Amino acid sequence: MKIDTLGVQAFVSIAENGAFNRAAAALGITQTALSRRLKNLETNLGVRLVERTTRTVALSRSGEGFLPQARRLLSELAASLNEIRETGKAMRGDVTLACVPTMGVHYLPEVLREYAARFPDNRIRLLDHASSAVAEAVLSREAEFGINVARLGHADLDSTPLLQDSFVLVCRRDHPLADNRRVAWQQLKGHRLIFPGASSSNESLLEQSLGAEHQSLEIFYEVQRSSTAVGLVAQGVGIAVVPRLAMQDGAYPSLRVIDLIAPSVSRTFNLLTRKGAVLSPAARNLYELLLERRSRFRTRAPRSRT
Repeated sequence: MKIDTLGVQAFVSIAENGAFNRAAAALGITQTALSRRLKNLETNLGVRLVERTTRTVALSRSGEGFLPQARRLLSELAASLNEIRETGKAMRGDVTLACVPTMGVHYLPEVLREYAARFPDNRIRLLDHASSAVAEAVLSREAEFGINVARLGHADLDSTPLLQDSFVLVCRRDHPLADNRRVAWQQLKGHRLIFPGASSSNESLLEQSLGAEHQSLEIFYEVQRSSTAVGLVAQGVGIAVVPRLAMQDGAYPSLRVIDLIAPSVSRTFNLLTRKGAVLSPAARNLYELLLERRSRFRTRAPRSRT
């Protein structure tokens, strides 16, 4: 049943003012409009709420029983509207953000620290998903917006470039390639490689960018997460190709991070929102802070020399 808020408001005003002219004046409407609202409400309810004669206005028995409920309805509605208004003004609220795991290593922590300093009451729910799952989370409204690796666009999503991240070689300090600042892909031949697995968005990007060079690589291990690859390198299993942002400062002092060239391959992170979506004030501030921080952010993962 449709809730007739205007009719309830008219009824309560009549009950409290005791006359149609005073009730109409209190609401800032004409008596005709007031009478129409009351009539529509009574029609919807199927009962008479007000008994009106040429001289008096009184509530019917049904009207007397309904009055406390009508007052409570309007009071709760006013309180809810005020809460929404104040929350919007204060930029308060919870935010759900979907992102690829790599973003949680470098870029996001700095942004979230700054966001928490500006809005200490706002809570963040972070969904760390694979790139395709990030898009699905945004489309299904599980997340207000997301950060994923740029791929083919989706008709129902808007995409804004955020930052670029290059692929690097990670090896132990005692590895033959460790003293290089840059390594060409051809130089990886003959070494036991740890590479992104087939279900990783990184694998398809590397295969497309490297072409025939990709076929000549000796890939002994495939992993889905870069953190797994880095852990295997630290244990001497092999050397790995990972995005630079996957390397956390100081986490593995025994490892070297070396630029890969000929060709240099990078990926782009995008901010995703549903087309036509209006972000909540809390989410909008986080979204804008992410864009603001990109101009100041520089990849600071450790390089081959310190």
